[in-house]
Amino acid sequence: MASSLERLVRMLSGGFSNQVQAFENPPLYAHILVKFRPLPHLAPGSLLLEQSYAINPAAPYRIRVLRAEVLNNQLTIINQALGDDQRFWGATENKELRDRIQTSDLMPLDHCAYVVHQESEGFIGEVEPGCRCLVERKGVMSYVVARLELKQSSMRTIDRGNDPITHEHLWGSLAGPFEFARTHDYSDEIPANWINKWRI
Repeated sequence: MASSLERLVRMLSGGFSNQVQAFENPPLYAHILVKFRPLPHLAPGSLLLEQSYAINPAAPYRIRVLRAEVLNNQLTIINQALGDDQRFWGATENKELRDRIQTSDLMPLDHCAYVVHQESEGFIGEVEPGCRCLVERKGVMSYVVARLELKQSSMRTIDRGNDPITHEHLWGSLAGPFEFARTHDYSDEIPANWINKWRI
């Protein structure tokens, strides 16, 4: 399991773009950039996630600190929000900003962890079951249904929000998953002390 955890963090540590998909079908897919960058000063497996539109990468519409770990013998990605997150916009490209992120800035998102398992040479993760990962959009509560498919050179994601009572689809992709290609590799930034801990 430890070797799987190390592989998962290595494969996540990178930049991704769906430029090809967006340019081929602009009415259905915006051009999106996703970056996962290790945070060596935080708990092992901690990664800063920034997700932004390519036309405005300085203003991410999603910024989180993820933490990959093994819980109850299960690969898990813990999802954490950042308090006053605009302070850290652009931190995936700014080490000084990344270094300012402290454990006290993190706010766990209850019931929003990804349960992950290996699939061939990659990984598949889905938000934990139970319809309890709740978010508010435009004043309306919804529960998140999300899936991540990660391979060495690509990533597919789908995020949708459903009504907690009727389970009606409220937001998110209707056309299918976003198809990302890897554009950057940040796995060399994973600190040795994380790797040593995982390999014990």
